[in-house]
Amino acid sequence: MPEILVLYYSRNGAVREMAQLVARGIGQVPGAVARLRTVPPVAPVTETAAPPVPDSGAPYVELVDLEQCAGLALGSPTRFGNMAAPMKHFLDGTGGLWARGALVGKPAAVFTSTGTQHGGQESTLLTMMLPLLHHGMLVLGIPYTEPELSSTRTGGTPYGASHVAGSQGDQPVSADEKALCIALGRRLAEVALRLAP
Repeated sequence: MPEILVLYYSRNGAVREMAQLVARGIGQVPGAVARLRTVPPVAPVTETAAPPVPDSGAPYVELVDLEQCAGLALGSPTRFGNMAAPMKHFLDGTGGLWARGALVGKPAAVFTSTGTQHGGQESTLLTMMLPLLHHGMLVLGIPYTEPELSSTRTGGTPYGASHVAGSQGDQPVSADEKALCIALGRRLAEVALRLAP
């Protein structure tokens, strides 16, 4: 059964919740399965290494997870209009996969959470797409046929799912944001199944 990798980094839990919602959308498509993985934090002291397995939540991603996936949903909180350093650090280490063309032709989608409404959601989603395009992946967004894209007063963009967490990270994922995460996962799975050999 084709597995869709839902790869994320979450500091305060919002992106983790979004990843679980994207995975729920994937699971709604018969014949598709989600594989949740996260990236380790980047240690400020280079001699400090993260443990090989997180204490809780999704396991740390390995390059083989990317190589074997039928599609990829990539999620990160926004950091100054860009993805968080741990996600960028992981992606910077995928040159071997790029050299082999291991991800060429696979569908991908992106999602993010920001502290404020204008905190860089769209720029983060767009910059997260760049390494995926370099890998030859087929990047998907959310079409306006999803009604929540027009009704949302919180997060949600045609570039991918998003969430406004509030400056203190205390805003729950809204109903519209949840629906758009699920829709993104469902769309990614449907396209992955169509493209699967």
